[in-house]
Amino acid sequence: MNAQTPAGPLDLELIREVPLSPEAMFRGWTVPEVLKRWFCPRPWQVVDCEIDLRPGGIFSTMMQGPNGVAMPRGDGCWLVVEPPHHLVWTNMLGPDFRPQIVPPPGFGFVCDLRFEPVGNGLTRYHARVMHADAAGKAAHQTMGFEAGWSAALAQLVELER
Repeated sequence: MNAQTPAGPLDLELIREVPLSPEAMFRGWTVPEVLKRWFCPRPWQVVDCEIDLRPGGIFSTMMQGPNGVAMPRGDGCWLVVEPPHHLVWTNMLGPDFRPQIVPPPGFGFVCDLRFEPVGNGLTRYHARVMHADAAGKAAHQTMGFEAGWSAALAQLVELER
């Protein structure tokens, strides 16, 4: 995705300016011990995370709700790793670019993340989640994409400040 490419009809986006450096944003997404502390809105938590930070490497998380029930492990694959400004990953491929089925209640997507400095100690965080189909986009919206990703981002900012 080019930074200037407009969002497509199956995309959801979150764009915010945050008081963190691109390096801090990148670290938040790529260091398991850091990611586990912010990645899903409280009271949910990430109870396991595995990251092999290279194109084709694994990006895997397991989330658990406040009732103790864990969601199925979400395994994905890094497509682009360009420190500290750009990450792309997908859940439609597993490690080493192996195609995989996304089990219900999940949906297929590609997540494109950009961290661009804008001055005064701020970074523009641009997350674009491109869904495989309209049903996946609708499911993600219904899950609370805007509120959930915003809350998680606020937790990262709180953690890294």
